[in-house]
Amino acid sequence: MARRQNIRLTLAYDGGGFSGWQVQPGRRTVQGVLEEAIAELTGEATRVLSAGRTDAGVHALGQVASFRTSATIPPEKWRPALQARLPEDVVILESAAVDDDFHATYSAVSKRYRYVLRESRLDDPFLRRYVWRLPPPLDGEAMHAAAQPLLGTHDFRCFETDWPNKASSVRTVLDVQWRRVQAWPVWSPRPLGQPPLADDSRGEFLVFEIAADGFLYNMVRAIVGTLVNVGRGKWPVDVLQQILASQDRSRAGETAPPQGLYLASVEYETPLPRATEKREIEGDE
Repeated sequence: MARRQNIRLTLAYDGGGFSGWQVQPGRRTVQGVLEEAIAELTGEATRVLSAGRTDAGVHALGQVASFRTSATIPPEKWRPALQARLPEDVVILESAAVDDDFHATYSAVSKRYRYVLRESRLDDPFLRRYVWRLPPPLDGEAMHAAAQPLLGTHDFRCFETDWPNKASSVRTVLDVQWRRVQAWPVWSPRPLGQPPLADDSRGEFLVFEIAADGFLYNMVRAIVGTLVNVGRGKWPVDVLQQILASQDRSRAGETAPPQGLYLASVEYETPLPRATEKREIEGDE
């Protein structure tokens, strides 16, 4: 009997039109539309696993999913075959065959999230679904300095909604930073003949990035909400040390809204094959 393929997908999606990743009765979800596309293509009822179960309104730049199938479609052909059956707000970036023991969730060694703030007094109709707009001033340097105590291994229950949701709230943060950046020039009202601003310190976007071996429910958004209070000058730069020591969610800031959050990338121990590579699938599961 031919071995079932284990297929890995890398995908991006606009979370604004979804009630999150996970299938929910009567609601439009990313997992739901993927599983429907696979069923339409193969006739199989397949469960699709993901690296991270993003919430309603949260986007992905590099979500990783995996599923098993008896279909004999070559690994690199899954991308176009499924894309033709998916809505426009989900894009498969690549498809590849992976080893039997690969699991999109449990094989991941780290994930990177990005949160985008826009410092402006006015909304932008083209950006409002993709950033959290806040009025100036925000002190990005203070926010960056305040975030540094997050590095390393800590109990992060103070940033988890409805703790406990997991067996352990201990996680290891590998990288954390804030950076101020400019708008993409195409979306700027400045004439194309004028050079873009050369000084990122004048950019209107504050971008937060955090990489860790895992995340708790609403952890990134709670951290961002806390650091915004630092950026507004309401809380001192050393407040995160105090909040971590307290292990008390009520001591942290509000949960930032979902539209500014992106699952940027997922790392695995073993480099995975490119979508254009072919591998033989044989044997039994």
